[in-house]
Amino acid sequence: MKRILVSAIGMLFVSVGLRAEEMAPPPAGKMVAKVTLVGTTPGDKINGEIRIFEAYWGKGLKFVGNITGATPGNHGIHIHDKGDCSDGGNAAGGHYNPHGTKHGFSPRDKITNAHPGDLGNVLVDQSGNGSFSEEVVGITLAGLDPVGGRAIILHEKEDDFGQPTGNAGGRIACGIIETEQDAADR
Repeated sequence: MKRILVSAIGMLFVSVGLRAEEMAPPPAGKMVAKVTLVGTTPGDKINGEIRIFEAYWGKGLKFVGNITGATPGNHGIHIHDKGDCSDGGNAAGGHYNPHGTKHGFSPRDKITNAHPGDLGNVLVDQSGNGSFSEEVVGITLAGLDPVGGRAIILHEKEDDFGQPTGNAGGRIACGIIETEQDAADR
């Protein structure tokens, strides 16, 4: 009886055209990298940590982060092209955009319709603390569309998802996506 029920449920999902990723919440796998955010201006009190996990059965990444010391409100957060936080975060270059897509919100719009680095916003409370959790299908740490070794930038303003880069303003914190091995090699 259980086998018949499982088969019937499977046929139901197939008949309505759902992909495996849509049938159930994606499992978060093992942590594969970490980012330590620090303020881009000397004496800044902005800090943060972002943990990166395998997601979508190895076909994506989940970003889970905490920020402290930032001004209250929404702050855009993006993966940038280069892994360099010098020059106030400007050396990180533009948003990571290997396919030349327009700016958007990659967890919602998917990487076919938004830069893979468009992670949205972090809402910071009146105490200067914020957290976020976003999942992006189609990027990896070191495989197809790799983000390992690139910078993550926290911006001074809210990402309004406008073109070409979300109008999020200056770069107030920066950190490099590193595996444990990367950190040990430093």
